[in-house]
Amino acid sequence: MSIAVKPVSPDRLPELLRRMPKAELHIHIEGSLEPELIFALAQRNGVAIPYASVDELRRAYAFTNLQSFLDIYYAGASVLLHEQDFYDMARAYLARAAMDNVAHAEIFFDPQTHTARGIKMETVINGLHRACVDAQAELNISASLILCFLRHLSEKEAFETLEQALPHRDKFIGVGLDSSELGHPPEKFARVFARCRELGLHLVAHAGEEGPPAYIWTALDVLKVERIDHGVQSARDPALMKRLAQDRIPLTVCPLSNLKLCVFPDLAQHNLRALLDAGVVATVNSDDPAYFGGYMNENFLQTFAATGLTAQHAYRLACNSFEASFIEPGARRRYMDQVAEVFSSFE
Repeated sequence: MSIAVKPVSPDRLPELLRRMPKAELHIHIEGSLEPELIFALAQRNGVAIPYASVDELRRAYAFTNLQSFLDIYYAGASVLLHEQDFYDMARAYLARAAMDNVAHAEIFFDPQTHTARGIKMETVINGLHRACVDAQAELNISASLILCFLRHLSEKEAFETLEQALPHRDKFIGVGLDSSELGHPPEKFARVFARCRELGLHLVAHAGEEGPPAYIWTALDVLKVERIDHGVQSARDPALMKRLAQDRIPLTVCPLSNLKLCVFPDLAQHNLRALLDAGVVATVNSDDPAYFGGYMNENFLQTFAATGLTAQHAYRLACNSFEASFIEPGARRRYMDQVAEVFSSFE
């Protein structure tokens, strides 16, 4: 269902952005660990962390690139030891997302970050999955899990991770590829993704955040992914932009993450408008919200304020988020109808 979107004054636009239903398709659950929860879990589990206070940890969130962020991200994840820890982390994120009118979330998790510390795969997946089930019943937010392979590790380790996860195949819907992008092109994991495709898993991959447009091409042509996570560097390649638009290949864009990691010098120079104007199925997401300064609505509010995007762009982004999701068609139509209702009735 498509509607003619009424113009909305700049002073009313923030309320529309908050109110509209949306899907979040690029959220690393370990990146939703707020400092308060890190300290609480550290105390509960007797884990020493190299920060004296919540404020000191927050002050450490000054990143210059992806790697400087990843260093502290992995340190924060060290407090996660038990199934209840993973449950508490995911449940806290889902409660926060529901406050932002996120109706559906597809959540990335990094099992290798935990299994390398001796945590069992079932501990990770069962805790996260139980939180998703409870959130559906208690918060009316649907959520699915996507297992991500760490690209700075080997293909062999990715295969081992997949085999460890397969007994829990009913608890995750797809696989992704994340961590340090530069120097780790997607084709490094071609055989792993081929195996996952045989298993009927959905396929996504980080590409074109710090890496070149060539990484996006190989994610599409070699890994055969269904959507690209980040993908903002695609604007440097007109032929790629044309393909993304024609084939309706979604990009899960993360504006505040791009700002925090210096992909763009400021939000006013972000290329989200250019992606939308080119007909690309771009979406807005929070990536690692505890570290990058904002959950979903904050990403929308700051980006719209900086770039001058309009209610028409907001409608397109909301619809894109559900189009790009892996939900079944009936649910997609219901969510699209809810988006249309909010925009039609908004005064």
